[in-house]
Amino acid sequence: MTYSGQVTVGGPADVHELKDLMITKIAVGPMDNNAYLLRCRATDEQLLIDAANDAHTLLGMIGDDGIASVVTTHQHGDHWQALAAVVAATRARTYAGRDDAEGIPVPTDVRVDDGDVIRVGRVELTARHLVGHTPGSIALVYDDPHGHPHVFTGDCLFPGGVGNTRKDPEAFASLIHDVETKIFDALPDETWVYPGHGNDTSLGAERPQLPEWRARGW
Repeated sequence: MTYSGQVTVGGPADVHELKDLMITKIAVGPMDNNAYLLRCRATDEQLLIDAANDAHTLLGMIGDDGIASVVTTHQHGDHWQALAAVVAATRARTYAGRDDAEGIPVPTDVRVDDGDVIRVGRVELTARHLVGHTPGSIALVYDDPHGHPHVFTGDCLFPGGVGNTRKDPEAFASLIHDVETKIFDALPDETWVYPGHGNDTSLGAERPQLPEWRARGW
């Protein structure tokens, strides 16, 4: 089956099969959050991005192999409702951006800074600190050696715009700057974008809109 990235709460997961990594996307909770399960194909180690809601569904997706780690992209409550239950069931190591860790009510084992590498088996993910939606939001970049990059953006980048900055001009200026310099300037158009809610996109699809986003201020 061809991966579309289109998932609905209560519906099946969608699986993106890469040569070294399997990415399973599922939607959970009343805010239609995306959670992503990454599995290293060489070692079968797994990592979860955002234990957002519905621990039962997430643990069913994780399966008997468990997870080694769970990354919370930012401190907003809709992204960690199931974190405590998932960690209790799997004993996974927890990761979050350094400046958001205090806002997450489950202890963060590893506080992540810009450029830090998080590993799942033999696969490396590079964290990019994007300030504006929250002080410590992080995106995770997988630079696939066999193809184009993949980036998990949390709530910092969606189809059609950056994340909500609550009409705060300074927060928007910070977020659009970080998204432009650390994501758009650093990665090619083919880069696949996996956001915290809704459908996937690519940097190529969004890049022409950057001047419009800056002009409108959100």
